[in-house]
Amino acid sequence: MASTLQKFIHSLDLRALPRVLQIQSGIYCQGSVYEMFGNECSLSTEEVIKVIGFKINKLIASICENNEVSQFSDKVELPLNFPGFYKIVADKTPYVSIEEIARKVSIGPTRFGHPCFYSTKDIKLANFTVKHDEQITFNSVEEVHGTMAVNCVVVRNNQSHFFTLPLSQEGEFYECEDDQIYTLKEIAEWKIPKCRNRIVKLSNTLHMWDSSNPLPENFDGCLILMPVYEVQAVMKSRKDIVHILSDLDVEVKDVTDCYDTSSFLQPLSLEDIFERTSKEFPMVAEIMEGPSGSQKPYNLLSTGKEIVIYKKYQAARVLASEMRSDPSKRHYLIPMSYKGKFKRRPREFPTAYDLKIARSEKEHLHVVATKAFTSPHKELFSVSVGDQFLVQQCQTSEVIYEGREKLIDVLACEQILSDSYKRVLLPMYMEGGFVEVIHDKKQYHLSEICQEINFPFNVKVSVRDLSIEKDVLAAAPGLQFEEEITDSYLLISSASSPVESWEIPVYRLDMLVHLLSKDVQTVVPPVTKTTVEEVSEEEYYMLRRYENLTLHPPPRPPKKPT
Repeated sequence: MASTLQKFIHSLDLRALPRVLQIQSGIYCQGSVYEMFGNECSLSTEEVIKVIGFKINKLIASICENNEVSQFSDKVELPLNFPGFYKIVADKTPYVSIEEIARKVSIGPTRFGHPCFYSTKDIKLANFTVKHDEQITFNSVEEVHGTMAVNCVVVRNNQSHFFTLPLSQEGEFYECEDDQIYTLKEIAEWKIPKCRNRIVKLSNTLHMWDSSNPLPENFDGCLILMPVYEVQAVMKSRKDIVHILSDLDVEVKDVTDCYDTSSFLQPLSLEDIFERTSKEFPMVAEIMEGPSGSQKPYNLLSTGKEIVIYKKYQAARVLASEMRSDPSKRHYLIPMSYKGKFKRRPREFPTAYDLKIARSEKEHLHVVATKAFTSPHKELFSVSVGDQFLVQQCQTSEVIYEGREKLIDVLACEQILSDSYKRVLLPMYMEGGFVEVIHDKKQYHLSEICQEINFPFNVKVSVRDLSIEKDVLAAAPGLQFEEEITDSYLLISSASSPVESWEIPVYRLDMLVHLLSKDVQTVVPPVTKTTVEEVSEEEYYMLRRYENLTLHPPPRPPKKPT
């Protein structure tokens, strides 16, 4: 049965991909040629395409009044990077089963992928009863004892109760209110259910308004968002990926069940390649869709280029950020093969508690006070600007509080005087300011400094890496080394001129290839070039969130006694 491309995409489950479609009719049924994202493409009647993926490309917005489109509202097109923060208005239309929720709502590993619903009736499970109107958080979808189910959690009396709900569970489920704020891009990727529109409320007014802004001046109301999808497809006549917008006036028919999908080229993502066994490497591939970016090696990975993929592996990187306070601060992943050298730079500590975290057994932490602090207890030390200390150890101390003895946490230090040292105690709750005094003049290689000093710490490049054409780290005013992470990489080189090889990240490079049945001329990769990878703000926070997922946050600094 034929349907419009838009209806087909709205009803399609991502898990059912790939699907083979036959063009039935529409504006392009006579083989009209059009250009989309720089790709000239022709869709003729009875043309067959294989859909391999889709994502929201833009949003059509209408001003909303009483959960309906305002009669005075024109539809406006909003790009995903349109500025502003938005709150989600809970959907008033119920879901009739857990299967419908799993099919229409994004459920995934990040904090955006944990939607919350409530049931209008109690749900009785084997060892637990979910009460009506109780908030249920959906964490993931997986197979449990041969049955597809959703892993859920309910928090009751500050205690988490974990359980699973089968997709077959029926009922009346409503979306819970969400007090978080999101960008349009985050809403498009995670918060628009399939086959439904999304109502959002502008949380903060736009800082800048000009005549090019499609929304009314000083607008602070609600919008109804309708997604327009970008469909990724493979055509038999082409070796690249075709991008088609779902709102094109084209009718299609799903012919997957009666078509040999292997007759199309098989696009593979870097994740697909990484999942192959080590015995299958090395392999030759042709790039179907290359990554964006001007830095090496991304600018060499253009569509149609053949590459050799030698091996897959995990490699260590140091996550570093420029020491700037402005929004233009840049973030880097530095490989251990980096050949430059670093000198230490002073760290700043806002509280005595931070001094406790930073102290090391390998060397005394020497600091200068930059802010005065008057102790409310005579047993503890009052700090003046310019006082110098060597941080010793944490301990407890008795102080007189309201006429009674009280035990509090303190930091034992040695105050540096002109010709002697004085032992003093600083309250752990002390809010002051300290700057580290660096006595170490040594120049370190990357692996050496990471072994010697506890993260995080500050450095400056003292000798740049001469093997890199443009060493971006050398130009930075200073760097904070935040943590060492382990990430997944593929080692590749050009198939036509394998002079050097490159490490490319598996999970941060958007690239599609198809494998060629060609023999690799040499299984030994050429010399690997060092690449310092710059990561975006979003990638930076995802890296830190992923790396610290299993770690408990440090305890809050103790509060000042009241």
